[in-house]
Amino acid sequence: MRRACIDIGSNTSRLLVADLAEGGLVAIHQERAFTHLASGCQADGSIAPEKLTEVAALVARQLEAAQRLGCVEVRAVATGAIRRALNGEALAAAVRHTCGLEVQILTGEEEAGLAFRGAARGFRHVTGELGVVDAGGGSTELAVGEAPDRVRWFASLPFGSADLARSYLHSDPPSEAELAEARLEVASTIGELDVPHLTQAAAVGGSAASLARVAGRVLGSAAFARALREVIDAPGHEVAARFGLELERVRLLPGGLLILEAVSERFGTPLVVAGGGLREGALLEVARA
Repeated sequence: MRRACIDIGSNTSRLLVADLAEGGLVAIHQERAFTHLASGCQADGSIAPEKLTEVAALVARQLEAAQRLGCVEVRAVATGAIRRALNGEALAAAVRHTCGLEVQILTGEEEAGLAFRGAARGFRHVTGELGVVDAGGGSTELAVGEAPDRVRWFASLPFGSADLARSYLHSDPPSEAELAEARLEVASTIGELDVPHLTQAAAVGGSAASLARVAGRVLGSAAFARALREVIDAPGHEVAARFGLELERVRLLPGGLLILEAVSERFGTPLVVAGGGLREGALLEVARA
């Protein structure tokens, strides 16, 4: 059965089209576009009307792409920036009006659970507890549990890479002073979490996937230090060209790196960049229902 998931996130809207069979997924098509929802809110915390229209039109195009590929069911979910926006429901209404697609605004617990399910399918061999972190643009979700889908503990933190970029990392590249301030902000929250003991940890999301290009799929202290040097030693456009990344992603990457580094330290183990995340988890959940 061919299905699709559209993930309307804080930085991007992403489409995954996949064939589902015997509890597994085979990706057929993926695409993404930057929305900058996390930084597109007005002073009162609401999403601007023009941004609602822009994102709804983008989601409509992604829906059309999924339907052209023969999808019989398309699930749309929205995450951190929409969840905390004063008028997040207005975005769901705009998408419904534009293309008829219903959007589920995920709670932090739901987002953490789907990210865990999508990542854990690649860690079925792990005996013991698996930790998963999804560092997005407008929130960060952590989950600990047993593969493939048994979450025993989760946390949803109200900041992500776009928040750190907007609040602290203003220079191109960020200065040492800016990085130090952002690191303190992250540590003050993540350092207080009472995280269960775990055997292995995985990272999902755009920051994790981009860091894998820079420093490899296993992100430990040495890899984080190496990656940070790489992303702050030149202006963003040079880093983007060097590693084949979008400039928008490079501007967000230092913040995402600081979050993932702090989570790795709190988990007490390196992070392995997973091959699946929230969108895969959302489709696996549909298949199981």
